[in-house]
Amino acid sequence: MIKVYVSRFDGEKDTEPHLECYEIEKTPQMKVLDALQAINEKYDADISFRSSCRAGQCGSCGILFKGNGALACQKEIKDGAIIEPLNFPVIKDLIVDKSSIEAKVKDLELSLQCDHECSELDTSITKDDTKDTKKVRSCIECYSCLSTCPVVNIATEEFGGPYLMRYINKFETDPRDNFDRLKDALDEGLYNCTSCGKCLAVCPKNINTFGDAIEKMRAIAVANGSGPLPEHVAFKDNILKTGRSIKTDKTSFIDEVENYTGSKVAFFTGCMVDYKFPEIGHMLVNVLKENGIDVDVPEGQVCCGSPLLRTGQTDIVQELVDKNKEVFKDYDTVITVCSGCGATLKNNHPEFGSKLHVMDISEFLVDKLDASKMKEVDMKVTYHDPCHLGRGQGIKDAPRDIIEMIPGIKFEEMKYPCQCCGAGGGIKSGKPEIAMDLSKSKAEMIKDTGADAVVTICPFCDLNLQDGLNAIGCEDIKSMHILELLTKAYE
Repeated sequence: MIKVYVSRFDGEKDTEPHLECYEIEKTPQMKVLDALQAINEKYDADISFRSSCRAGQCGSCGILFKGNGALACQKEIKDGAIIEPLNFPVIKDLIVDKSSIEAKVKDLELSLQCDHECSELDTSITKDDTKDTKKVRSCIECYSCLSTCPVVNIATEEFGGPYLMRYINKFETDPRDNFDRLKDALDEGLYNCTSCGKCLAVCPKNINTFGDAIEKMRAIAVANGSGPLPEHVAFKDNILKTGRSIKTDKTSFIDEVENYTGSKVAFFTGCMVDYKFPEIGHMLVNVLKENGIDVDVPEGQVCCGSPLLRTGQTDIVQELVDKNKEVFKDYDTVITVCSGCGATLKNNHPEFGSKLHVMDISEFLVDKLDASKMKEVDMKVTYHDPCHLGRGQGIKDAPRDIIEMIPGIKFEEMKYPCQCCGAGGGIKSGKPEIAMDLSKSKAEMIKDTGADAVVTICPFCDLNLQDGLNAIGCEDIKSMHILELLTKAYE
């Protein structure tokens, strides 16, 4: 038997939705839709929900499953599952009123608009002309992305969300369409996306809205002079001057450390560690030494290009990729301690002709740490999954395994450890109010665990989480990089 919690609401007698618990027998591969039907049959519960073909094509059975958008016909039921309606006004139980988004689509005239005979143009359109449009055309309008987007659901600033951004891009990249869709995208908050990748994670059709729609629209905005934001222009200016996307008044980590040890393992520092948090770099070197590992920190390395790719400023990315490819060409492994750098090196650089063997510090260390040398650390901690590590690189277990092998550590998960903290996608610099809204939401989850510290593996997340904790009056809770926690264990 398993317990399933379902959100119930009847406007005639309820003032707000509430959860009801049901026990049912779980059959092999039982889906949420099967569970809802089983509950109705067993309890005569009369739970209202939408469903249709069960083939994952119609989108009508969209629900929230443990806080994430999903199709009830596809998601396997689990013990303790919480089933709620999508983030729209509730009509009854799991049935919602989607008229607001449908009206928005109508107002934006999101249908093909052209002033010629399409049949004449169709004969000259090639597959290359429509390849970008096809990447975002398979949407089934389940609204899972919209109901899961942290900016749409948490931030106070308006954002059309991944659903509308995908829709707008579909016509912007269609050669038959004559409307200026870029203005619509800017009006709907093109620069309000954090690049968290949650929309792709929940999409039943695997549409990469940020990579294939929002990034492309930002690049179009840059090309025609409508973008980027002034704060994002500074990224490129800094890179052109120093090779780094940020400025510093410190001695860079690369200038402080021993660069060459003869190791075949190299450290890609990234801009934040090299210029803003050199102490993290020194912690890495020392933790590796404690475990008998030497590491090179090669000179000549530059920004990975992530700040430029995320903001549409792509014209010098190839140059950056080529420089880093040359610097790291003789190494067997390249370590990163920033999730954004790691995801960019792994996922984007191959598109520019560079395929280094890149490992996040957690996946590199998880089977190499000598726990017998660790001293007890009397702390309670929780862990924040950086979006570009958990979703961008598929690494979730390794950091937790490392934390739990440290003697004395008490570990407790927060409610939504993989919810975006708001630091990515150029948001921290360009839209700080959104970054703060998301950070404060995450800080409340951290506070609820009673932890002394939140651990992460991203300097941007580290910085933004601390800002959020400070903003809600929790200055005593520390945000720390996992290397800082390991340093405490090896001191």
